Amino acid sequence: MQIDSIPQSYIKEDKTPELFIYDFKMTNDVVKSKVVLDMNMFSFLQIGKKQVHFAGNSVSVNKDQSLLLKKGNWLWTELLDTETTYFCKLFFFSEKMLSDFLKKHSKIKKTKKEVKPYFIIKNDDFITAFLNSLSILGKTSKNFENKFLRLKFEEIILYLINKYGNDFEVYLQSLIIKESSPLKKIVESKIDSNLKLEEIAFLCNMSLSTFKRNFINEYKISPGKWFKDKRLNKAKKILEQGKLKPSDIYLEFGYHNLSNFSIAFKNKFGINPSELPIK
Repeated sequence: MQIDSIPQSYIKEDKTPELFIYDFKMTNDVVKSKVVLDMNMFSFLQIGKKQVHFAGNSVSVNKDQSLLLKKGNWLWTELLDTETTYFCKLFFFSEKMLSDFLKKHSKIKKTKKEVKPYFIIKNDDFITAFLNSLSILGKTSKNFENKFLRLKFEEIILYLINKYGNDFEVYLQSLIIKESSPLKKIVESKIDSNLKLEEIAFLCNMSLSTFKRNFINEYKISPGKWFKDKRLNKAKKILEQGKLKPSDIYLEFGYHNLSNFSIAFKNKFGINPSELPIK
C-alpha cells in the first residue's frame, strides 16, 4: 500500500512553509490509507465522514465536526456521504509557529499529562466564517498571504482556546512535547480492532519485519497467534452475554466471513460459536 507523506505531496515549492492551506477533495471512498503527517494539522471537514487511527487511538467524525491532528503515522478512512464529493480544508502549521504562539499567549505550564493525539472541534458559525475568509488565498501576493496566514493561525487558535478552555491549551502543549510510541501500548489497544499486522506495524512506525521481531521479544509469541487468541477470547466473552450472534461480530474481530470465524473458534474452544451457552 502506498504511503502518503503530507503536506509534502501537496507542496510545489522546495521548502516547506511554516503555514500551509490545502483544499482536499475526492470522489471515491478511501479506506485505511497510510499517511505520514509531517506537520500538525487542522482537518476542517466540510462534506463526508472521516475515521483516523493513530498509535493506540482512533476517532470518527462527520461534517459537523473537525479535527486537530498531531503529526505522526496515521491510518485514514475518508468516506463520501450523501454528496458525490468529499471535501475538507487542511491547515498545516509548524511546531515553531505553535511554540511561538504558546510563549506569547498561553498561561498554563507544560504538562506531562497523557493527552489523545487528536482534538475534536464542533463546527460552528465562527469556523464557517473563518474558512470563508481563507478564500482570498491565491488571489494576492505571496508576501501578503504569508502575513495573512499568520494572523489567521492566531485567530483560530485564540478562538478555540476561548471555546474549549484549559483542555485545548493542554492539548496544544502536548503537540510540542517529544514522545515515544511504545509498542506494547499500541498493540494492546488494537486487540478489538480488525487492523492487519502491517497496519499496526505502521502505527508503531516500524516495518512489518521489525515489528514482528520486537513483538516476539516483548511477548515471546508471534503477533499473529497472539492477536488471534486475544480476539477469540474477547469474542467468546461477548457471545456468552447472549446479546449478539456470531454473524454480528465476526468482521469486528478480523475475519472476512462467518465460516472462517466459526472454524477458528471451534479449533480453540472445541465447540461452534453458535453452540456456546449463555452465562
